Amino acid sequence: MSVYEKEYKILSCDVDMFRRLRLSRLFTFTQEAAIAHTEQLGAGREKTLDRGFLWVVTMQHAQIKRLPEYDEKVRLISWPGETMHVMFPRYYSLLDEKDEEIVCASALWMLMDVGTRKMVFPDDEGIAIKGDATRIGYPLPRPVKPEETDKSFLYKVPFGSTDINGHLTNTKYFELAENLTDLSCSGKVPVYVCAEYSGEARFGEELNIGYSQKENEVYLSGTKEEKKKVFKLKMTY
Repeated sequence: MSVYEKEYKILSCDVDMFRRLRLSRLFTFTQEAAIAHTEQLGAGREKTLDRGFLWVVTMQHAQIKRLPEYDEKVRLISWPGETMHVMFPRYYSLLDEKDEEIVCASALWMLMDVGTRKMVFPDDEGIAIKGDATRIGYPLPRPVKPEETDKSFLYKVPFGSTDINGHLTNTKYFELAENLTDLSCSGKVPVYVCAEYSGEARFGEELNIGYSQKENEVYLSGTKEEKKKVFKLKMTY
């Protein structure tokens, strides 16, 4: 199957106090779709996880027309692009009950060695995913441009925020950003979000989080020891 589809009913655990889908849950849906479809396409855990290779997101972004609300039914469609050396492009489209697209998104995935924490070359390991050349997807994400920040704080990665890869799961970065801005807290919905992950923050490690807000834009970045960059994230409302 070149295209993956899954229907969701938005539950109470998926929404915020405004009864709209949380960004973290949106990207959890897309992440789960990518992994499930990868298994269907023959690159499941027996070829990756069981051999010590981890799937990780390096960049992702989304254009949001609106976020679905509590009790609403939606359909997520996802498909792969053509592999680019070590990067696996992935596209997503979220449709409402009228079959109208309310979110379109894309991401770049790669494989990481669980022991060395370094990039894996898929050709060397016999791992391949055939892209769907018949579908035109949302443009792929680009690196997030660094910005000056005027606020900062230390954040220690808690156990409850780690994922199967042993590091801070990518969806938690969006929760960090939303908790900091009065834009989300007042009920506004971002129209565009993008994130770049250049490193990882593992359980117990400390991140120095830089933060700034300018009118309708929020920027967040994180570094750890020796100013090693971990992520950059931007949201436009």
